[in-house]
This record gives sequence, C-alpha cells and structure tokens, in this order.
Amino acid sequence: MKVVNLKQAILQAWKERWSDYQWAINMKKFFPKGATWDILNLAEALLEQAMIGPSPNPLILSYLKYAISSQMVSYSSVLTAISKFDDFSRDLCVQALLDIMDMFCDRLSCHGKAEECIGLCRALLSALHWLLRCTAASAERLREGLEAGTPAAGEKQLAMCLLRLEKTLSSTKNRALLHIAKLEEASSWTAIEHSLLKLGEILANLSNPQLRSQAEQCGTLIRSIPTMLAVHSEQLHKTGYPTVHAVVLLEGTMNLTGETQPLVEQLMMVKRMQHIPTPLFVLEIWKACFVGLIESPEGTEELKWTAFTFLKIPQVLVKLKKYCHGDKDFTEDVSCAFEFLLKLTPLLDKADQRCNCDCTKFLLQECSKQGLLSEASVTNLMAKRAADREHAPQLKSGENANIQPNPGLILRAEPTVTNILKTMDADHSKSPEGLLGVLGHMLSGKSLDLLLAAAAATGKLKSFARKFINLNEFTTHGNEELAKAASVRALLFDISFLMLCHVAQTYGSEVILSESSTGAQVPFFETWMQTCMPEEGKILNPDHPCFWPDSTKVESLVALLNNSSEMKLVQMKWHEACLSISAAILEILNAWENGVLAFESIQKITDNIKGKVCSLAVCAVAWLVAHVRMLGLDEREKSLQMIRQLAGPLYSENTLQFYNERVVIMSSILEHMCADVLQQTATQIKFPSTGVDTMPYWNLLPPKRPIKEVLTDIFAKVLEKGWVDSRSIHIFDTLLHMGGVYWFCNNLIKELLKETRKEHTLRAVELLYSIFCLDMQQVTLVLLGHILPGLLTDSSKWHSLMDPPGTALAKLAVWCALSSYSSHKGQASSRQKKRHREDIEDYISLFPLDDMQPSKLMRLLSSNEEDANILSSPTDRSMSSSLSASQLHTVNMRDPLNRVLANLFLLISSILGSRTAGPHTQFVQWFMEECVDCLEQGSRGSILQFMPFTTVSELVKVSAMSSPKVVLAITDLSLSLGRQVAAKAIAAL
Repeated sequence: MKVVNLKQAILQAWKERWSDYQWAINMKKFFPKGATWDILNLAEALLEQAMIGPSPNPLILSYLKYAISSQMVSYSSVLTAISKFDDFSRDLCVQALLDIMDMFCDRLSCHGKAEECIGLCRALLSALHWLLRCTAASAERLREGLEAGTPAAGEKQLAMCLLRLEKTLSSTKNRALLHIAKLEEASSWTAIEHSLLKLGEILANLSNPQLRSQAEQCGTLIRSIPTMLAVHSEQLHKTGYPTVHAVVLLEGTMNLTGETQPLVEQLMMVKRMQHIPTPLFVLEIWKACFVGLIESPEGTEELKWTAFTFLKIPQVLVKLKKYCHGDKDFTEDVSCAFEFLLKLTPLLDKADQRCNCDCTKFLLQECSKQGLLSEASVTNLMAKRAADREHAPQLKSGENANIQPNPGLILRAEPTVTNILKTMDADHSKSPEGLLGVLGHMLSGKSLDLLLAAAAATGKLKSFARKFINLNEFTTHGNEELAKAASVRALLFDISFLMLCHVAQTYGSEVILSESSTGAQVPFFETWMQTCMPEEGKILNPDHPCFWPDSTKVESLVALLNNSSEMKLVQMKWHEACLSISAAILEILNAWENGVLAFESIQKITDNIKGKVCSLAVCAVAWLVAHVRMLGLDEREKSLQMIRQLAGPLYSENTLQFYNERVVIMSSILEHMCADVLQQTATQIKFPSTGVDTMPYWNLLPPKRPIKEVLTDIFAKVLEKGWVDSRSIHIFDTLLHMGGVYWFCNNLIKELLKETRKEHTLRAVELLYSIFCLDMQQVTLVLLGHILPGLLTDSSKWHSLMDPPGTALAKLAVWCALSSYSSHKGQASSRQKKRHREDIEDYISLFPLDDMQPSKLMRLLSSNEEDANILSSPTDRSMSSSLSASQLHTVNMRDPLNRVLANLFLLISSILGSRTAGPHTQFVQWFMEECVDCLEQGSRGSILQFMPFTTVSELVKVSAMSSPKVVLAITDLSLSLGRQVAAKAIAAL
C-alpha cells in the first residue's frame, strides 16, 4: 500500500467532511489487512496534511486526535511526527502541536515488543529536543517583541512551551525513558545539552521572574536525568554507626599490617550502604580509634593501637578524601567531625589519661601534616580542647611523671624506621660492629615493639623483615675469623633470628615470607619458620625430615654441648646448629631417660644451649613442643622439664653482649610457642616476667561450656551494648576457628531471626555485618549458597522470614553479597589467609559447571513447580529462562561466589514467577529493594548482573517495586538487551 493512497484517503475525507469516527471506519475499509498504521506512517501523513496552511486544518487534526485516543497510532509515531515540524514562526500550528502533546505527554505507555518500547524512548528524546527548540524560538521572539514593544504574543507562546516541558519532565516515568534514550543515542543527548545552554543564554535577560524560574526548573530536571539513580538521602536521624566502629576496631586489633586500600574500600562500602553523612562517618572512625586506645591491653597491643590511630588512620583518611567529593568539602567535613569529637569530653579525657598526653593535639597535628585540616581549623580546635582539658581529672603527678606518652614515641619511631632501613642496606661485612650497636639499641626497653608497630602501620614491616632475613643469611657463614668477629657474627645471627620470630608471632608469618621466585634459594629462616616453628593452629610432626639433618653434624653438636664448658663461636655455622639441635635434643633426652646422663649434665647442656645464642634454645623448644604432643601422659615429664630448663635465663658472667635484652625476647617467643601444649598438658612453666601480659587475647573461652552457648551469650552482650569491643572480636574469631564457617554463620542468623523488635533487628544487622568481616568471603558463600536457599525453599521455615527479622536478614544478605563481590577481585587480607579453610561443601557439586546437568538447587526448586522444565534446564539460554547480564559480560562462572549469586537470583526469579505467595515472596521483595537502595550509579559490575532478565517483568508486578527508578536500577543499562528490558518494563507501568 503506497503512501499516495493514504494521502488520497485523507484528502477525500476532508473534501467530504467526514466526522472523526466515520473517517476511522472508512479508513479500516480502505486498508483492511496487512501493514499497521505506524508502518504506513499515518500520524506523519495526517500532520503533514494538517499543517499545510498558515493555520492548522481543524478537521484533519480531529482525525489525528481520534487516532491517538483510539490507539490506531502509537505515541512514539505521533511524537516523531511532531518533532519533524520546524517552522516555529507559525504560532497557531505550534499551538496545535503543543495541544496534541498535552493529550498524552504525562501518561505515555507502550505494551508492544521491546523494540517498540525503545522506539518510544527515542521518540520522546526527539520530542524533548523539539520542545527545547520551540521554547528557544518563542523566547527569541519575545525578546524581539520586547524591543518592538509588543511582548504579549511571544510571552503567551513561551508560557505554553514551558508548561508542556514541565508537564513532560515532571513525570519520573518519562525521565526514566529519557535516561534509556540518552544511553541509546549519545549524540542526540549532546544536541539537547547544546539546546539547553542556548535557551539559558536567551532567557538570562528575561524580565518575567515566573517564566525564568519555570525554565530553570525544567533545566534542572533535564540535567538530573543522567544521574537520576545517584540520588540517595543520607541518614540524619542517627548519630552512632556500630558497623564503622567495628570495622575499624577489627582492623586495628587484627590487621595492623594490612594495606590501607582494602580498608578504605570496605569503609566506603559501609558508608554507601548505610548512607552515612561524611562528618558523622569520620567521627565514628575517630571514636573507634579512641575506644581502641582506651581498652587495648598494656604492652604490644597498646603500641599497635597507638600506631594504628596516629599513623595509619590519617593515611586512610587521605585516601578517603579521593572518594569523597572535592578537597575543600572534605577538609570541612573532617573539621566538623573534630568539632563533634570535642563534645565527647569523657572519651577524650579517658584516652588522654591512658596515653598520658593530649591525644587530640597529636591527632590534629598529623591531620594537618597530611593536608586534611587547614591551619586555622587546627588552631581553633586545639584551643577548644586545651580549655576543656583544664577541667579534666588529672593523674597524680608522681604516677605519670616517668611515663613517656606512646603517641609521641610512635610518631618519633616512624622516621627512625626509615633510617634503620637505610642502615640495613649497607654492606654488612664492612662494619658489623656498627650494625650491632644499632641493633642493640633497638632491643632496649620497648624500642623494638615501637619500631615494629610504626613499621607495620606505615606498610614498611615487610621490607623491615626482608632486611633482617638478609642479615641472618649473611651471618650463617664465618670464614677464617677471629674470636671478636665470631662473637659479633653470633650476636647478629641471634638478634636477627629472635627479631624475626617475634615479628612472625606478633604480626603473622606471612609478613616474613618472600614472594616465591622460582629457582631462587629460600633463606634459612624462612625454611625453618615454615617447617619447624610452632604457630596457633599449626601441628608439627617431630619426625619430619626437616628435624633430622646429617647424623655426623648431630653427633659433633651433641659432643660439643656435652663436653665443652661453653659453646664455641669461631667458624660456627649457626644455621646448621639450629637445624641439628632437634636431633641432638632427642639423643640427650634418650640418654637422660635411660640413666646415661644425670640431671646435672642436662643442666650443663641446657646452659650451653642458651648461654651464648638464644636462638638455639628457641629451635630446641620448637622441636620439644612438637615432640611433647606425641607422648603419653606419663612420658612427658622429662621433655617438659627440659623446656623449663631452656626457658630460664643463665646467670653467668660469661655471656655475650645484650644478653638480658635477648632473653626478654626469647622468653616471649617461648611463651607463645608453648601456650598450646601447656594448656593441653595442664602444665605450668614460669617464664621470666616483663611485667606485661605478652598474650592478652590468649585462651578467652570459658572452660567446660558448649561453644554454642558462648556464641549466643557473647552476641547477646554485644547486641545489648550496641557495639563490638576488641575482646569480643577475638572471642568471635576463636569461635569461627573452632565451629567452622557454616556453624558460626547459621547460629548467628538463628539469633537474628529470633529478634522481634525493629530497632533491635537493625542494630543486630549492623553488628553481624561487622562480625562477618572476620571472614566475609566464606561467610557470604555459606549465607547465600546454603542458609538463604534453605529458608526460601522450605515452607516450614517461611514464618521466620516475617518482618522485622526477615527485612533485617534481607539487608544483611545484600550487604554481605555487595562487600564480597566488590572485594573478591582483590586479594584476601592476611588475617583471612591464615584461617584454615574447611570444605563447606564442594560448590561445583552444589552448582555444577556442566550446564547439561541441572544443579542440586534447581532440581530442588523444580520439584515444587508444575512447569519443571523452565527451571531444571539451564541449557535453554533464551530469554524465557536464565539469561542474565553476567553471561553477556562473560563473568567467570568457575568462581564460587559468582555461581552462588547466579543460583540465588535464579531462585529469586522462580519465587517471583511461582503461584504461591508468602513471607518468602515478601523476603525477595525486601532483598531487591535493599539491592536498589545500596546501588551505585552506573555500577556495571554489581551483583544484579546475575539476575535473569525475565525477573524484571515479574518484579514490576510487585506494587512496591513498580517504579521506573527501580527498573533502571536493577537492569544493566550498559547492554543493549538490558536497555530493551528496562524500556519494556517502564513503558508498561
């Protein structure tokens, strides 16, 4: 059917003056079947005929209005036709077109195919461009009319244009369709931005304030279209954020050596998910630091916290500054956070009392150094705090006069670390005595722990350890040396060995390990630490070949220990002695047990072992600890007696330099090594005391109580208090080790589902999320892969998903999923690498890779459904089943987290499409709402990419989810298919 015939039909109707309904009936007779009116371009043909003269043809316009009302033509074809008209000087024609737009511009819809819905988006974009051009032309005419003295006509038309613009843009649905169109046609959007600028320039000189403000409002609405998903209201009704508090406490207590970037990302994730205003967010970080300082146990832990607060957190804030809006705003936010902090006088007074100094002053100086605060702010805040401190309760002057404040010491230790690293780079063979002087100085008092804490907080601990490993390696060989050089070499070996053991025990052995380069020889200390050094959760085999070196070396060592009055030093290969000592100790033990050696001989031998170098005693006890575990109750006596002998210092004149300082470190190392075995054998050994508890977080679980009781008790206490303290964090960590991830997560979720008060459930979610940060990846796999599917597919458990605990669980699940998904591309943190992974369940069998075989979860679902084929056959990758954005982005489905997310969204899709509704359907709605609430603008890699496209149309049927913004948020608009799905869902609303 040619357009000519359509034109003839319109002209005939006009000539014969048909009424609108007569015209419609006759048109359907003329064109009985085949092409639709849109393909024939009916709307365009009618407009073309109506707009021939200076004023529009009312009869033909009535045909067009009838066609629109009776849905003969689609809205998109009418909008496209209108946007082709460009003779804005014909007032009456423009007015008629604006009236036609008025009929439907605030209630656009389309129930056709996805392509037609995308067509509507494009047509609306063209119409918006046309309206802007029309408004600009009217404004131009008004300006000319003002100059000529006839403003009325121009003003009327401008008002009409602005009214239609406002009406079109005030609909969120229209703005959502325009958002999709902008992504479909970037060039057209650029044209709109240019028109908007041009219109702004013309209207700038307009005298009518009402029209000008109307135009500005329209401009604001247009500019908001690209960012319509980014608007989130911040929580202003809350002042405390336990999640931020706990994340900071967890990091300060357990992961001082961790890099700052993962912590920054985790904190930003919490800030986004909970919509926390920046000043309150920074305040919560400072509050957590001060609480950590106050409650940290004396000794190493206290120094770690000081380093974390004064060295690491300012660095973290510097990185946060890049994430938060401009520099100026962030410094204002930090200043505002300090203003709030100064109001917490009791907290600051207690911290000052604990540290014996003005903590706030040190902190302000550090922030100023890092460019986080202006000079004026610092001066003002310091003055306020100084005034407050005058009324603070002071310690008696005698008590604190001799205590040097830790913050000052830590801040001075930081540049010292850099200097020591430079010193250690020098050639060790040139001035070993000078190097020994430096190391000796490091051992005095609490210098070593200060330096290590400063190095750990500034990310220099790994290179610090590397330098000591190189030094230790250098001292393993002595060639043709004199007695003095031999004693210096022995001391350098011993000090470096002890320091490295101390670092491994305090900060974790991964700090020591080098990046494995193939072919390179592994240094002695690394070998010894990996194979012979006892650590928490590491069981050693005393018969391992590493403990059994060359027998001739062992015999000569036994002879040396038994016959000499003291250990020889010249040309001694200390690393060989350390590796041979275990076999030598076994020989000596056997001789003692068989009566060949008397106790006096044993004393002489142990004195020889610990008399010159303490590292030999450490290696001997390391083996004895492994050996004692293998012995029966009545066989342990002599081995434990030998550990006792080795643990005490030697009171002799003839020891090497820095002996007392070395013994202090040795006894701390031995105490850590023996803790497990002494607890298991119910033995007590008195280690030389330094007056400080060297293992403050050791053995926190109460004896003879089931661990489930301990878990529920400690969670109840934390929930009542409203925040997690460091001691609780360590108890949770121990319980996670003991019970395993599934047990830990399952029992805590049960506690959450018992809560019935809304404010309690929300607090529980914030606290649980922070507790789960102990091992977020594994907990998320268990929560999303086992616990949620179990609750959603078992109708007997649906009642537990009612509001409020159901809403809370949905929130927690989304937070865990988002955190794990955003961080699992990065490396696991050191504290998570340490944990021994139990096999929760083979994720491949739960969610198999072979798509021909339906997964266990899908079989479980399909058994409840009449239409089982849709669910149980993931091979059908059409739109009717499980096609999702993640498959188009080719996400790696071998990754357990990706598999778990994909299957969870398949389950959600099947629940939405099933015939039974209940609390589980409500739960799915809450889960999706939380996903939308936590989303970032344009986050292509979000967890929602695993949601099948078919879920969108099911979700829109749920009243709470049937909003254009929700549809935009849950579909991946970077994909053409995603845009089609979104357009179809929005156009049908």
